[in-house]
Amino acid sequence: MGSVNSRSHKGEAHVVMMGLDLAGKTTLLYKLKGYQLVETLPTVGFNVEPLEAPGHVSLTLWDVGGQTQLRASWKDYLEGTDILVYVLDSTDKARLPEAVAELTEVLDNPSMASVPFLVLANKQEAPDALPLLEIRDRLGLERFPDRRWELRACSARTGAGLPEALQSLRGLLRSRRHCVSR
Repeated sequence: MGSVNSRSHKGEAHVVMMGLDLAGKTTLLYKLKGYQLVETLPTVGFNVEPLEAPGHVSLTLWDVGGQTQLRASWKDYLEGTDILVYVLDSTDKARLPEAVAELTEVLDNPSMASVPFLVLANKQEAPDALPLLEIRDRLGLERFPDRRWELRACSARTGAGLPEALQSLRGLLRSRRHCVSR
C-alpha cells in the first residue's frame, strides 16, 4: 500500500495519534484544535489536522482509526513519524492488555526506531479511571530505555492535561530534532 506520509512544510512535525477504538483520539484532536465538545463517530481511516503547539511549533496530526480491522493498516502511517501519541482509555481496564500489545507492536515497527512517544491516559475525569502510576506500571514503559517517552493524564471532555500534553509534544520534538541533527 505504501506510505501515506505527506509533509508539506519542512518545519512541520509529523505526529501520528493511535490507540484502541473509543479511547477518545478524535475528541482529543478536536479539543486540541479549540473546538467545543462534539459527538464523534468511530474514525474509519484517519483525520488529519494542522495544529500549532506552544512555541510556534507546527504539527500535522494524524488521528488514525483504532477499530480491530483497521489496526493492520497502522504500519502504513508510521513512515516519517516524528512523534507517536498513543491514547489510552483510563477507564477500560479489561482492554488495557490489548492496548499495551498494540503499542508494543507499533513501537517494534522499524519505521519507529528512536521515535519518541507520548502516552495520553484519557478520561481521567471519570471516577473509575485508573491512576496514572498504575497505568505506568501496567504499560511497562521502562521496557523502552532506548527511547524518549512521556505519560500524561488528560481528559478530552474537560480539556484537563491538554496544555501539558502540548508542552510534552514540544519537548519530545525538540529532543527528536536534537538527536537527528547529531
